[in-house]
Amino acid sequence: MAEVTATMVKELREQTGAGMMDCKAALTETKGDMEAAVDWLRKKGLAKAAKKAGRAASQGLVAAAVSRKGTGAEAVLVELNSETDFVARNAIFQKLVADIARIALTTKGDVESVRGAPFSGGKTVEAQIAEMVGQIGENMTLRRAAKLSVSEGAIAAYIHGQVADGAGKIGVLVALKSAGDRARLETLAKQIAMHAAAARPLAGRIEELDPAVVKRERDILFDQARNSGKPANIIEKMVDGRIRKFYEEAVLLEQVFVIDGETPVRRVIENAAKDVGAPVEFAGFARLELGEGVEAANDVD
Repeated sequence: MAEVTATMVKELREQTGAGMMDCKAALTETKGDMEAAVDWLRKKGLAKAAKKAGRAASQGLVAAAVSRKGTGAEAVLVELNSETDFVARNAIFQKLVADIARIALTTKGDVESVRGAPFSGGKTVEAQIAEMVGQIGENMTLRRAAKLSVSEGAIAAYIHGQVADGAGKIGVLVALKSAGDRARLETLAKQIAMHAAAARPLAGRIEELDPAVVKRERDILFDQARNSGKPANIIEKMVDGRIRKFYEEAVLLEQVFVIDGETPVRRVIENAAKDVGAPVEFAGFARLELGEGVEAANDVD
C-alpha cells in the first residue's frame, strides 16, 4: 500500500475539487491509487465539485451572527457563494450559511479557520460544503469571513437585501467600545452599519487605508493638477486638498453620516457619550458585499 502523503491529497483535491478529508479518505480506501480515488469520489457524489470548479460562484449569501459575551460581544460575517441566485434562495442553502456563521463565532474568524472548523458528524465545514455541492449539483465556495470582538461595548450587524433571517446581499458589522448603556450602543452601531452598507467605505480610519490605494489616488490627482499649469507648490496644496476629500469619501469615520446628512461619523460617535452615559470609541467595522470582485461565469451548462 502506497503511503498517502499531503502532496497526493493536494493533487487529488486539485483534480476533483473535493474536500481535503474526503480526498484523504479516497486515497486510503484505494491504497494510494490516484485514478481509483477519483472514481471513489465520483461514486460518492463528491467529485461533482470538480466538474463545477471552473465556474465562477458569484451568487449566494452573506450571513451574520452576533453573540453577547459578558460586558462585551463578538460577531462574524461569512460569504458563501453559489453559481445561481436560484440555489441561494433554497432553504437548504440558507440553513447551511446560517450554520456556518454560527460555527464561525467559535473560530478565529478568518476563512481558513472557519473552513476547518467542526460542522457535524465528524465533518468539517469544508467537507459539509463539498457534500452539499454533490447533493445540489452546483459549485459553492466559502469565500470570505470576518470577525469583530469587544471586551466591553456592543456590536451590531446589518443585512441589506435580506432574503433569509440574518442573510442577504450585503452584511456589515460595527463595533463600539464603551461602558455605557448597551441597548443605546447597539442602536447607534446598527445605524452606522446601515450607513456603511450604503456608503461603501474602504476603511474605518485613514491610517487603515491600503497605502497602494492612497498612492494610486495621489498619483492620479498629481497628473490632473499638473495639467492646470500651476506652480509646483500650488499643485502640492491642490493635491493635499483633494486627498482630504478622498478621505471624506472613502473612510467611514470621515464620511458624513447619512442619517443627518451633515455630521462626520467620528463626530456622531463622540457625541454619543452623553446619550449612552460614557465615552464611546469606534472599535472597527467589517463589510462584505456578495460577489464583490468575482466575475460571473459565462458558461452555465
